[in-house]
Amino acid sequence: MGLDAAFATLPDPGSYTFPDPSIPQGDPVMPVALTSDELDALLDLYEVFVAVDPTGIDTNPVLQATSQFLRETFGTSLERPDERLHDDIAGMLNDFSDDLGGESIGVVDATPAHHRTLYFFLGGCRAYHVAPHVGFDPPVPAVETLAAVFERVREQEYYLKRPGTVLE
Repeated sequence: MGLDAAFATLPDPGSYTFPDPSIPQGDPVMPVALTSDELDALLDLYEVFVAVDPTGIDTNPVLQATSQFLRETFGTSLERPDERLHDDIAGMLNDFSDDLGGESIGVVDATPAHHRTLYFFLGGCRAYHVAPHVGFDPPVPAVETLAAVFERVREQEYYLKRPGTVLE
């Protein structure tokens, strides 16, 4: 398939809107099938993705000195803009791993937050790949797996997990 074809499945950010999961009295989830091989591919892609430093904070001595100055002077430091995304991806992969429970295949419950995280993970991979200064060359099968999982989540309908009743 190739990286260009995998990245082509990502909807245009200007036209894509996330579905509104405002279903009362319950947790909206989208159950999708996932294999342990797919989860392993996503984990491998995550490791490659986290290793990228698109801002250069880790390698640029001027930014390091600025960060140290801010930390010493104001008690704050420069943060990479993708650190929150890293945390969200790690949380999503942990949730998927917990849902799989060590089985070779299973159904994971993708929440609306997971849906957004998959979208931004795929978009981040595409952005890193096309940026010439970053040099991000992810494994093609892992990106294809991420695109496939995103498509499965995107095509799935919401259902209520732990639905409440009118008596509660």
